[in-house]
Amino acid sequence: MKYNEINVRVRYQETDQMGVVYYSNYFVYFEMGRIEFLRNLGISYAEIEKENIFLAVVEAHCKYRAPAMFDDLLVIKTCLSKIKCARIEFCYEIRRINEDKLIAEGSTLLACLDINRKPTAIPERIKKALT
Repeated sequence: MKYNEINVRVRYQETDQMGVVYYSNYFVYFEMGRIEFLRNLGISYAEIEKENIFLAVVEAHCKYRAPAMFDDLLVIKTCLSKIKCARIEFCYEIRRINEDKLIAEGSTLLACLDINRKPTAIPERIKKALT
């Protein structure tokens, strides 16, 4: 299974009054991981959007296991879990760097859309890079 890891330091603005990462920011971390996963395969969101191909999130899930805190250094692991004709599913794990304890895990399902925002087959070059 293909995967990619990136490191992210929790910024103060991403936390609540108690210094805990606010729940919606995990979806931002997932997006950061997904974009870098694709970039490592030579797929640029900016470039495919210039070709009028869009990857829209149609489902997103997150299970929170432990709190991440301000200034924690996190590792976000992104994996490709499924690819179908017009859909791609990614899964994610977030941990503190050098720790095994899982902080959060989740998934996103993306639909491939054309310029009219209608489902379309994933272009062959993208499918080839992913598989």
